[in-house]
Amino acid sequence: MSDTIDQSKDPKSEDHRFFGQPLALANLFGVEMWERFSFYGMQGILIYYLYYSVSDGGLGIAESSATSIVGAYGGTVYLSTVLAAWIADRLLGSERTLFYSAILVMLGHIALAVLPGLWGVGVGLVLVAFGSGGLKANATSLVGDLYSEKDERRDAGFSLFYMGINLGAFIGPLLTGWAQDHIGFHAGFALAAIGMALGLIQYTLGRKQLGKIGASAPNPLPKGDRNKWIAIGAAAVLAVAVLSVTGVITAANMSDIVVTLTVIAAVVYFGVILSSKQITAVERSRVLSFIPLFIASAVFWSLFQQQFTMVAVFADKRLDRNLFGWEFPAAWVQSINPVFIILFAGVFAAAWTKLGPRQPSTPLKFAAGTTLMGVAFLAFIPMAGGGPNSAPILGLVGILLLFTFAELFLSPVGLSISTKLAPKVFHTQMVALFFLSIALGTAMAGTLAGYYDETNEVPYYLSIGLGSVAVGVLLAIASPGIKKLMKGVH
Repeated sequence: MSDTIDQSKDPKSEDHRFFGQPLALANLFGVEMWERFSFYGMQGILIYYLYYSVSDGGLGIAESSATSIVGAYGGTVYLSTVLAAWIADRLLGSERTLFYSAILVMLGHIALAVLPGLWGVGVGLVLVAFGSGGLKANATSLVGDLYSEKDERRDAGFSLFYMGINLGAFIGPLLTGWAQDHIGFHAGFALAAIGMALGLIQYTLGRKQLGKIGASAPNPLPKGDRNKWIAIGAAAVLAVAVLSVTGVITAANMSDIVVTLTVIAAVVYFGVILSSKQITAVERSRVLSFIPLFIASAVFWSLFQQQFTMVAVFADKRLDRNLFGWEFPAAWVQSINPVFIILFAGVFAAAWTKLGPRQPSTPLKFAAGTTLMGVAFLAFIPMAGGGPNSAPILGLVGILLLFTFAELFLSPVGLSISTKLAPKVFHTQMVALFFLSIALGTAMAGTLAGYYDETNEVPYYLSIGLGSVAVGVLLAIASPGIKKLMKGVH
């Protein structure tokens, strides 16, 4: 009997001590909350650090290059989940990979806080990207391992886990935005480092709750192959360094490069899994059913992740941020969506639990999320064409509420379905495939934002919004065929 089957029957799957969920979920909830505090706290001020003038404490980079860097960084976070999933499945297991990844995240935020200029940005973002990628993929995999395949608490558990993520995402930008506004950018980055340190301490104290879950690699790499893979990794790092030094990789094209790499990685990964002799016919069909969900997810995230590119610029330059004579920091806009997630994640979780087998299928949930995301972008059109400080805060709040509903239809459900459709020998790596769709969308958010400016707002919102709606409608039409391929998974 394999490790995966043993884990799915772990006694903790019958544990109801954390709001009706296994107690180990509380520790994973906590470490992810602190990681998201640091991640979103840093990302909330990152784009401003890049394009603000030197006199204002920034680096003075061109705005289009800044959005490209932010998109590329965000895409790399999720692209690195592939590497982290491989390490978990072939070398360390999910639990140890998560622990070491948390350490990398903390070191990355320390680098951003301490090292000056582009050197600090480069070192810090690389460490945070790979650390966050490792933590996210493996935390999600471990949450999935707390439940048996047929446990109807699974989607509700993922929704609670997702609420923990958004508690951190809400508090992070508020504190780092305040620190940046009153002290400076490096103080904001230091707060992010402190947050991740607290998360690491909390997780270390609660590691025993997981027992044997994620303790070993389900598909261990033969010892004789390890040197080969170390050499491949070293060659990849060297290649990136050379391309950066020679000017092939630049700030302006960084997000385009990540988009290309992500598409290649996704095609290769699907090919490797589908051609594997270690998966059954049922598992192969389930992987095929994931392809249209992957595409819809990538489209969704290419709009949603513009919170950190186009929406961040909009908040800085177009939004009226005056509250009773005081102008709040632009970074605080990043806390609006997490507030709505906190308010509504429990509602969605309760709805899915109450509906049970009568709830909409996963393809229909994905279709609803993608369609709503397009509608949210169309809702920007009435605010288009104004001058500085012309857009009302309530208008943006309403749009971000649509972002939230779209997210709750797709994101926690996407995490859950990736664990349910996963072949046993590609357990964590199927979660990484879902994160690859986020990587593709996040990098695209940086690329697309490069086409946004104050002179083309209506065409920008119209084309992107209608495109997303069209993808959602097509997915809804195709949902019966997708459900058939899922072979009993809902």
